[in-house]
Amino acid sequence: MTDALKILLIGQSKVGKSCIILRFCEDTFKPNSGSTIGVDFKFVEHKVDQKVHRLQVWDTAGQERFRTITSTYYRNMDGVLVVYDITDQNSFEQVTDWVKEIRKHAPIDICMVLVGNKSDLNGSRKVTQENGKNLAEFLNCPFIETSAKTGTNVSEGFTTLTRAILKIKSEKGEQQKKKVRSRKLKADQPQKKACC
Repeated sequence: MTDALKILLIGQSKVGKSCIILRFCEDTFKPNSGSTIGVDFKFVEHKVDQKVHRLQVWDTAGQERFRTITSTYYRNMDGVLVVYDITDQNSFEQVTDWVKEIRKHAPIDICMVLVGNKSDLNGSRKVTQENGKNLAEFLNCPFIETSAKTGTNVSEGFTTLTRAILKIKSEKGEQQKKKVRSRKLKADQPQKKACC
């Protein structure tokens, strides 16, 4: 098995990042798990397209005071789930600030998926699915609504992100192979001798 794919969950405090991770990694739900202090991570094996991939899933604190700590972790990530709470308009409005942080600190080709969490609370919805889709389209990333409580679409969110990461890694690998082949061809060509 290759190195673990590093995935970061970011978003405002109380949007359910830790609950999403617990549902995905342990298939449990703890609604009152408290706020994450700093960062935490878990390893999980996840099957995508008939192949098992090892994921290192990072949980981050959503509070403003931890943003500088969190931003240092962006550099080493392969992908990010940007999470908001569908019952909290402010958490949705803050998504663009989180994406600015990603674009400022993360590799240029980092993959993102926009996640509207707490879809089980549809009766308390403040952010429409259409608004989520429109923002994802604007950010040029996939969109999914999840429920950490029921498990709805949690695995699918990670699958979508994993596929995007693998596609980028594959494209990078092909580019590297082409560069190596090009260098080899140049090295194999006979050198022209200088006159005089």
